[in-house]
Amino acid sequence: MEFLIAPIIVALLASALALTISILDKHVNNYGDVEININKGKKVLDVKGGDKLLTTLSSEGVFLPSGCGGRGSCGACKCKISTDIGPVLPTEKPYLSIEEINNNTRLACQIKVKKNLDVYIPEELFNAREFSGIVEEINDLTYDIKEVIVSIGDESIDFVSGRYIQLVVPPYGKIKESTQRAYSISSKPSERNKVAMLIRLVPDGIATTWVHKYMKVGDKLRLIGPFGEFEKSDCESVMICIAGGSGMAPFKSIFHDMLEKGEIDREVWYFFGARTTKDLFLLKEFQEMEKKWPNFHFIPALSDCSPDENWDGEQGLITDVLDKYLKSKITPSKHKEGFLCGSPGMIGACINVLNDNGIKDIFYDNFA
Repeated sequence: MEFLIAPIIVALLASALALTISILDKHVNNYGDVEININKGKKVLDVKGGDKLLTTLSSEGVFLPSGCGGRGSCGACKCKISTDIGPVLPTEKPYLSIEEINNNTRLACQIKVKKNLDVYIPEELFNAREFSGIVEEINDLTYDIKEVIVSIGDESIDFVSGRYIQLVVPPYGKIKESTQRAYSISSKPSERNKVAMLIRLVPDGIATTWVHKYMKVGDKLRLIGPFGEFEKSDCESVMICIAGGSGMAPFKSIFHDMLEKGEIDREVWYFFGARTTKDLFLLKEFQEMEKKWPNFHFIPALSDCSPDENWDGEQGLITDVLDKYLKSKITPSKHKEGFLCGSPGMIGACINVLNDNGIKDIFYDNFA
């Protein structure tokens, strides 16, 4: 039993020490007034030093993506810092390539503002902002996926289908601090006064527990964004789209946007993987889309259904179904692009299948 207790005690002591150091640093060290120069003078911020760069920027209305809420576990809040701020931290290295490190890319959530900084962020991030919203609808799509529709009233959000938004989760229950999590936008860009998300319950997940067990219609909340680079290309290539679970969200937005704009000449194959019929949702919506869009093909597949489910669709792992269709049903002569959204494991396996079938142009949005 001792071999289990000892590591736990060490971890607790290390956490307590890190917290103590952080508190002492904040109260003992006074870094004074600091200037943050963004994109060579595009925006210059005069701020108080001492806080993390991610937090400092957001307090000034400059928002970087952060799927983990600044915990250093997603690697999304990257920016270039030309000022010498010391070596890359061990907490940053897993999320930075050698090229990024050589280009002075850092994680804003891991950098403390201690002196004047010269920072570069992508220009499109200046369009990200904070929205106040009211929960308009909460719809149960499956036993563990809810559709949340948020009205942002007279405000208007401008985004490209495929982007994501950060949901600010307030303190609740034993959770004493607010946090943020990233969710793909499932509504159409033309619906400018609302934001819809598909949120799957993650066991012990701070944000998803709040959404599934505490959130109510009429609740006020905050959203930050839009963020991301996931979107359809403007070429005529065949779109091979693969999703699982709440990974359906960006595709729901993309397909409805294409249909609304009359882009129905483009050939689209949408593979959706699930375990059983209990995990399927929005089937009728996409089957209706097939009727309006002759070049749109929806292929749901179940990997673990039982005979009593009376499922007459595709069965097997989504990778096997995908491979079968690429080899037998989808025209081999046309150029194809892959679009994926789901767990890292699913994405990795599907990339292998796409590559094996000669598809090299692949875009994806993975869940951390």
